[in-house]
Amino acid sequence: MTLDDLMLSGIYLAASFILFWIGKLVYDLTTPSYQVKEELVEKDNTALAVALTGYYFALVLAIGGVMAGESHGLEEDLIDIAIYGPLAIILLNISRFLNDKIVLRKFNVRDELIRDQNSGTGVVVFASYVATGLVINGVVSGVAVMDTAGTILSTIVFWALSQVALVIADLIYDAITSYDVHEQIEKDNLAAGIAFAGALIAIGNILRHAVSGDLISWSISLQDFGFELAAGLVLLPIVRFLSDKVLLPGSSLTDEIVNQEHPNTGAAFIEAFSYIGASFLIVWSL
Repeated sequence: MTLDDLMLSGIYLAASFILFWIGKLVYDLTTPSYQVKEELVEKDNTALAVALTGYYFALVLAIGGVMAGESHGLEEDLIDIAIYGPLAIILLNISRFLNDKIVLRKFNVRDELIRDQNSGTGVVVFASYVATGLVINGVVSGVAVMDTAGTILSTIVFWALSQVALVIADLIYDAITSYDVHEQIEKDNLAAGIAFAGALIAIGNILRHAVSGDLISWSISLQDFGFELAAGLVLLPIVRFLSDKVLLPGSSLTDEIVNQEHPNTGAAFIEAFSYIGASFLIVWSL
């Protein structure tokens, strides 16, 4: 690596840190009802720490989608970063609001994180952020062959479709479990939150693959998106069945997660892993 390469890398790294700082600033400005430093340092709020870590991770993933890909020269790269970096941050924060109001629609997320310090909620919020970050990473990493306006439009369209897909995944997950996921999470059931979090991240990973790449044709891209989304949604009930029969033979995930005095977080991690692991296998097979 030459000195010029090192200087270019330094410029790109500086640009990414600036985007991260802007994303952090947006979070702070949009959460005026509490002070992050006070919650983390003085109140030792683990639930908020987990959720905030998910936001920061999602921010890195979103920025990574902007920074990755073939270079077209420093000037053009910086223009792309200036356009798609803020767009990625805007979409991520819109997703924050939508996920809080729709994916976790049955209770007040802020109250669970701040007032109750509910770690189960924190884990699910972490996963919803990461899933969104994965999607944004995919949608901003490609380009539309027509022009910049076409690329921005395709980014927004596939981000919106992916948000709908996350809501559908939430409904399907709730349907295939014999317990009310939201009710268990509101009861501070960390195990239920971990298992649900794994499903959200798995769907986000599949959607990331579905929306990645250059947009050559709307019809082909939408068809590919629909096919991979269907594969991911079919994955949920199948993987849950296999987790019971293969990863935890002789045990019931439902019993381990909700039907005992102390929910089994170990079993929940196994279920979460099974979703995420299967999502990678599906992505690598497509």
